[in-house]
Amino acid sequence: MRRRRGGPRKVKSGPTFRRRGGIFIQRTANARWIGGLKDGRGTVSTPSGVLANTAYSFTTRFENAKGTNPEELVAAAHAGCFSMALSGELGKLGFTPDSIETKATLSFDRTDAGWTITTIHLDVAAKVPRADRAAFEKAAETAKKGCPISRLLNATITMSARLV
Repeated sequence: MRRRRGGPRKVKSGPTFRRRGGIFIQRTANARWIGGLKDGRGTVSTPSGVLANTAYSFTTRFENAKGTNPEELVAAAHAGCFSMALSGELGKLGFTPDSIETKATLSFDRTDAGWTITTIHLDVAAKVPRADRAAFEKAAETAKKGCPISRLLNATITMSARLV
């Protein structure tokens, strides 16, 4: 490695970029749909490979057939994002959780505007040594409001949080 003034050359890796005012990260996913709405089928993929041509269709979305659907993926993203945010908020208070389990239940309702994600309920159970109920509830509420997926959604987000 050639050295330059100020230390070794830094090589950018991954989807993290610098811009005026801070750092931003880009994540991507791809979807492909073939056919009509009811008789068609699609796949979703991510560069990480976690989703690799994962099938979805009208029946997986509206009739509970086996497979995934966009709303299930949003619920999974919200549960994961919230769990990480709660861990971070607990860390700010000096607590390290042994475990955080979050179930996100997304309601997908037909409204006058069309199909809409109207609510997401987060059911959280966390094992946090030495944490008292008040500190845990404060951290959970802050995480619920501050989680990037919570901020993305234009839906009512409710929560029940239990310290176990």
